[in-house]
Amino acid sequence: MPELRFENLSKSFGDHTVIQAFSATVEDGEFLVLLGPSGCGKSTLLRMIAGISEISSGRLLFDGQLANQWEPRRRGVAFVFQSYALYPHMTVRANISFPLVMDAFRPWHHLPIVGAVVRRQLMRRPDIAERTLRIARQLELEPLLDRRPASLSGGQRQRVALARALVRDPSLYLLDEPLSNLDAKLRTQTRTEISALHNKVGKTFIYVTHDQVEAMTMATRIIVMDKGVVQQIDTPEGIYENPGNTFVARFVGAPPMNLLPVSHRGDHLAFSETLGWPHAGPVPELRKLLLGIRPEKLTLHPEGAGRIPVQVATVERLGAESIIGCRLLSGRGGGEPSLLEHDLIFVRLPGNPRVRIEERCALDYRDAEALWFDAASGARLRQAVTASSFSAPLAVS
Repeated sequence: MPELRFENLSKSFGDHTVIQAFSATVEDGEFLVLLGPSGCGKSTLLRMIAGISEISSGRLLFDGQLANQWEPRRRGVAFVFQSYALYPHMTVRANISFPLVMDAFRPWHHLPIVGAVVRRQLMRRPDIAERTLRIARQLELEPLLDRRPASLSGGQRQRVALARALVRDPSLYLLDEPLSNLDAKLRTQTRTEISALHNKVGKTFIYVTHDQVEAMTMATRIIVMDKGVVQQIDTPEGIYENPGNTFVARFVGAPPMNLLPVSHRGDHLAFSETLGWPHAGPVPELRKLLLGIRPEKLTLHPEGAGRIPVQVATVERLGAESIIGCRLLSGRGGGEPSLLEHDLIFVRLPGNPRVRIEERCALDYRDAEALWFDAASGARLRQAVTASSFSAPLAVS
């Protein structure tokens, strides 16, 4: 597979920019996932790579060669569609072998009657028949070869679509949300099969999805997109542990990263006039910050035993772990604590902790694990200074 490179690549429809210019390189053998919400431009980018959609500006290079105007056939790609796109009147065998048959077609084969006869003859040609059977066995489709798509399950149809993509031995595989029509069990099974397939063939896969679980479990690298803008390009671990902005922090992770609007006053962080807590770690030089903490980085304690007072609002027991949703409480001085306006703060805990809804507790975290974002722009902040650089401590009532 040639190296694939984007240089200031963009896409517009009239005055509307669908994908803002960006640059990136896809290495040979990568499993690259384009991740983002519906309408963010990820499927459009996939079609630009395939040659189905024109490139508005910038350069697409295959192994250093400009490919903007290349026909889809010259690019050597296989495209797996979300809707499977199987021919309902053909058997599984005919669907899988179809790309090989069409590669062998000549212009005069398209004449009425002649085409149908030639297709049947080509399907029986030893090299085409042998490759079709080998791919069918690889994806456990051999018993289904003489059946039609209408008699197959969703998972079986998806495997047929994958087999049809595999049969030509392309240099690049493009998959556009191929699991979106499957139920949860089949999604997990087929996800595993696609990952195993990638490891086996050793080719480059570019995979579109809005499902972060698919992205995190399958990708070697992820491009996160939103509203046509590339937000971050990194490994799954990098995306999760070091999100580049608040969009990535919220989009990747279930539950998403907790983001608390705070200001820094001396050696304290203030959430409101009535809620603040000491923070000994370095803090960026901004007054209005977002403190980011993943749910599994928070710890839950009895009331008064942690820095952040909360009241339990939701409890989801998932067997091996529990997700606890909490509401912030005001400081404890000057009267009964009251609930403060903010989204739920989620905590991920192992097992089934003994906690009840409306129970008052406290949250805590390790200062070194705090992430910081600019409250105005949402950008990740990395430069930090010690707490002593700021003014006097906040008095927490």
